Amino acid sequence: MKTLRYMDSVIRLDRICDQDIRQLFGVAPITDKLREAPLRWYGHVLRADNYSVCKIGFDLNVPGKRPKGRPK
Repeated sequence: MKTLRYMDSVIRLDRICDQDIRQLFGVAPITDKLREAPLRWYGHVLRADNYSVCKIGFDLNVPGKRPKGRPK
């Protein structure tokens, strides 16, 4: 946000919302970017070969239940 404010010559005393500055430059919110990253990774895993490490780990079934509480 500091960079966008600097590019538009806006200081904090001008009291312009971050959302307004993002809209002005057409920048997506950080929360949207954080949601996209796991989906992008999931797409790579689905397209991977059946014998790749990520695909084997994705299809791995572990028997039993996880123990309760914090790990030692």
